[in-house]
Amino acid sequence: MTAEVIHGLEGVPIAESGISFVDGKAGRLEYRGISIEDLAEHSTFEETAYLLLFGKLPTREEVDPFQDDLRTHRRLKYRILDLIKCLPETGHPMDALQAGIAAIGMFYPLRQKMDDVDRGLACIRLISKTPSVVAAFERLRKGDQQVSPRDDLTLAGNFLYMMTGKDPDPLKQRILDLCLILHADHTMNASTFAGRVVGSTLATPYSVTSSALGALSGPLHGGANEDVMALLDSIGSPQRAGAVIEEMIANKTKVPGFGHRVYKTMDPRAKILKKYAQQLSETSGTHHFETALVVEKVVQEHYQEKGIWPNVDFFSGIVYTELNIPRDCFTPVFAIARMAGWLAHWLEQVERNRIFRPTQKYVGPHDQPYIPIEKR
Repeated sequence: MTAEVIHGLEGVPIAESGISFVDGKAGRLEYRGISIEDLAEHSTFEETAYLLLFGKLPTREEVDPFQDDLRTHRRLKYRILDLIKCLPETGHPMDALQAGIAAIGMFYPLRQKMDDVDRGLACIRLISKTPSVVAAFERLRKGDQQVSPRDDLTLAGNFLYMMTGKDPDPLKQRILDLCLILHADHTMNASTFAGRVVGSTLATPYSVTSSALGALSGPLHGGANEDVMALLDSIGSPQRAGAVIEEMIANKTKVPGFGHRVYKTMDPRAKILKKYAQQLSETSGTHHFETALVVEKVVQEHYQEKGIWPNVDFFSGIVYTELNIPRDCFTPVFAIARMAGWLAHWLEQVERNRIFRPTQKYVGPHDQPYIPIEKR
């Protein structure tokens, strides 16, 4: 008897994991059992990364050397920078990041049988160097010199510094840090699954995260916040938003930034980002947040009963725009955060590893004759 095919593996558990938990009906997200609201309020990205990787909140004696290691490994080898310089400036930053991460792995070869020290150092390198690759490509593609990292800044603050060459605004630094916390993991999504499949072959973590980056680059996974900003720009003002969205709904056109495969209520990350999007917009005077509020109101009037609510992408694009992050760098910033989660899943996968080998349902013909080329 042939097993039923579950397209997209929807609802099919493929691993046991203790990393993150989502309750879609209650709008609940936890990392290692700690609510995302508590982490956003009290934690830092570095501490959250430690929590994801090692399963517990670090003590002061643990977090200080961890942060020191992250600072130490921010720099890129000059040959990596040369490689980034050779990439086409018209290329997408996600492609540049995937190429950079894959290349970095060649400079730090790993033994086939890695121990805990090997794995930990690889995690440090990937988390700390990912922002450096994104910032270097952003500057080099515009003809600017790359900016060397600073050891006195947080990962979020240093990324803003490397992007601009200017001291980061403390508020913007904190809000970006919070964004990284919110995006650090989200259970078994497409990119995490891709990484675990590659990890199950005992490939290096550089190959694992490079494959996850490839999955994230697809428009059905990353990039929805870019579509949200394109919509808000096309609307132009809060006064036009109602009519535009009503027309989209009448034409059955999907409104970007709404709905989620898991959440049937408002994404808890969206709730947090909404507050900071408003805070940033009040100081900048831009129209995006006010326009978004009208869009949110109209969509909820039509679809709230169907469980369609704003997701994290609806407000993250506004926040990134207010942080002066280029639009095509939104998904790479997502990747900077998610690197910690991907690596946590890699560590978990190899701990109790079994290579993924699903089956298939063959639907092709049988017993076909071979026809010589002269008779075809």
